[in-house]
Amino acid sequence: MSEPTAARPPHDEGALRHDEPPEHAAGIPAVLRSGQVALSRGGVKGLRELTRVNQHDGFDCPSCAWADPANRSFAEFCENGAKAVADAADKHRADPRFFRRHSIDELLAHDDRWLNDAGRLTTPMLRREGATHLEPVTWEAAEGMLAEALAATTAERAVFYTSGRASNEAAFLYQLWARTLGTNNLPDCSNMCHESSGDALSPTIGIGKGTTTLEDLEVADVIIVLGQNPGTNAPRMLTALQACVDGGGTIVSVNPMDEVGLSRFVNPQDFTNPLRAPRALLGGGTALAKEHLQVRIGGDLALLTGVQKALLEAGGVDEAFVAQRTSGFEQLRAHLEAQPWEPLEQASGLGRDRMAMLAQLIAGTRRVVWCWAMGITQHEHAVGTIQQLANLALLRGAIGVEGAGLCPVRGHSNVQGDRTVGVWDRPNESFLARLDAGIGGGFSSPREHGHDVVKSIEAAARGEVDVFVSLGGNMLQAAPDTDATAAALGSVGLAVQVATKLNRGHLLAGRSALLLPCLSRTEADVTDAGQQCITVESSMGVVTRSTGRAKPASRMLRSEPAIIAGLAAASVGATTPVDWRALGDDHDALRDVIERCVDGFDDYNARIRQDNGFALPNPPREGDFSGLPDGRAVLTTYPLPNGGSATPTPDDTLTLMTIRSHDQFNTTVYGDSDRYRGVHGDRRVLFLSPADADARGLSDGQRVDVTSHAADGERSIHGFRIVLHDLPDGDCAAYFPEANPLIPLSSTAIGSNTPVSKAVPVTIAPSV
Repeated sequence: MSEPTAARPPHDEGALRHDEPPEHAAGIPAVLRSGQVALSRGGVKGLRELTRVNQHDGFDCPSCAWADPANRSFAEFCENGAKAVADAADKHRADPRFFRRHSIDELLAHDDRWLNDAGRLTTPMLRREGATHLEPVTWEAAEGMLAEALAATTAERAVFYTSGRASNEAAFLYQLWARTLGTNNLPDCSNMCHESSGDALSPTIGIGKGTTTLEDLEVADVIIVLGQNPGTNAPRMLTALQACVDGGGTIVSVNPMDEVGLSRFVNPQDFTNPLRAPRALLGGGTALAKEHLQVRIGGDLALLTGVQKALLEAGGVDEAFVAQRTSGFEQLRAHLEAQPWEPLEQASGLGRDRMAMLAQLIAGTRRVVWCWAMGITQHEHAVGTIQQLANLALLRGAIGVEGAGLCPVRGHSNVQGDRTVGVWDRPNESFLARLDAGIGGGFSSPREHGHDVVKSIEAAARGEVDVFVSLGGNMLQAAPDTDATAAALGSVGLAVQVATKLNRGHLLAGRSALLLPCLSRTEADVTDAGQQCITVESSMGVVTRSTGRAKPASRMLRSEPAIIAGLAAASVGATTPVDWRALGDDHDALRDVIERCVDGFDDYNARIRQDNGFALPNPPREGDFSGLPDGRAVLTTYPLPNGGSATPTPDDTLTLMTIRSHDQFNTTVYGDSDRYRGVHGDRRVLFLSPADADARGLSDGQRVDVTSHAADGERSIHGFRIVLHDLPDGDCAAYFPEANPLIPLSSTAIGSNTPVSKAVPVTIAPSV
């Protein structure tokens, strides 16, 4: 398959350099890089904004969702957070003059980094069908165009996508607007990351979230980190891991790649601490993971099954807890006893002794925390795998006690909050009933489930979507099967996207399109009701306020809640008891509505004005499983696919997983330097073990074509360069989103429908 220029960003033939990775994460290089990026992109303003990141009177970092400590340092941010803040403070402007200078075809001839670096959007822009350029449009005209498009279709033919960076206030208004129209077509980025976690945990422990606090990680005896690279994807987590090790705890890494961020950490904050500074300067910081289990891609299910089996054989089950607080143990015991060891070793790539080691490690304590991310969730059997992980916590009674629990590490800064306030295509009845009662006036939400991300793309491809609205994000580059996604989104009649910066999806989605610029999280939102703040929920269920103070990039910018309120008022305002524009103007009034409509938000406005916000209810965190049918947590069984035997494939087939570099956050790529893996100058690379390269007669730096194989056909990417790396034989890796064209829409996790981006069968051949 050839590479369409429009759907896949063009690329320069960069000068690839592959060095030895550094010995530790963070430290002085991270400090220097943070300052450099802040100054180069945002100038003095960028540096000034760093002093307000994650502070009590400041704004929440727009990067990851890691929780804030109660006692915060003067520099409570990481390198990637600094990049995100600097990106928002960008001095450049993608204003009407910019769009007059550059035609749509010219813009598509540049890669996404160039589009992002064009600067902040300043004015609503319109792309008419067949036009060569985008043109400015008024807010009122934009609202009218969308209202007209919605009136001309039916609710089930409209889709409302959400990025995890949207605030609680914006997300609540957004889902209320969609449900007022009559649809639950509310796909969001959760569908592509931790949907598997929620679907696994809700029927198992009674809540689709983690059960730990930040303090639990700091006092844990054991932390197991599976399928996650915190040094790049959640760098502030390393501080909690450091505290665990300093307290005598043990960290175990489970990952096909041995990541520097889990090996050794130099905490930049240590340089200001007289007791820690010598270690930071002379001793190379803190050694983190004591053990690294190099599991095969997709082998986590077999590993976790083997650890359960070894725990049972070693007598490490907390029998009192299991008997009193769980159900399903006898079925699980029979399943484990009947499971032979050989398939577990074959499927995981690890020996029985390594599984027994981990079982012995957790058998001696209840203070065990299990952390995981997309290396676990983006597999066909992800839901079953996470339930086996939950089994291990329950078998040890390691839930509801200090220093223990389950910790799915979320990505975007409010992806968990968006779901809490209702952005979900499969809402439960209790949420909808309370929403209806809270709105009142005869309001009634639709009950039929809507489209998630994959179903939305499939519906658009069938010609069943007339209106596509996106609240932030870059669905084109985040979704799988880039060519199919571009074609599907391009067939929609009208696309409306709310954003701070330009991306390729804005140029391709919709035959006609509106691009609506919003305030960033760093910027002041001052309305007739005064200075406004928003709120976000961390990975650990803590809701805090966020107040921007910087001067907005343009007088034409509106906040996300105000934009949504205006669009809703224009399209459904006369049919509901909601005063949309008033809520978009006064976020305290909006939070009063949320308090009436969503569980756990009592005294919302008062509690967010506490320095550390408030924690949402989480009964399993207290060992309470009363939300489940019989008041007990559920132990589950999940058989190995094919009985543990490898699926028959040609001998030359490899298993590919997508990964992120250190110089990116989600779809936003800041540069070509993946410092922690020693890769510089090019992102179009394929990580491959030396043995697999030798077996194919390939060498380091050689260009290859990569082809994925699925029931509906083959997909290829071309001209990727080999980087030799320590990976299990038969496994390989490539960067997201460059490798997304290989992932078929039809390949999704059982139960959650999350795209399988971490286990893609591929073959490779030298480029011609």
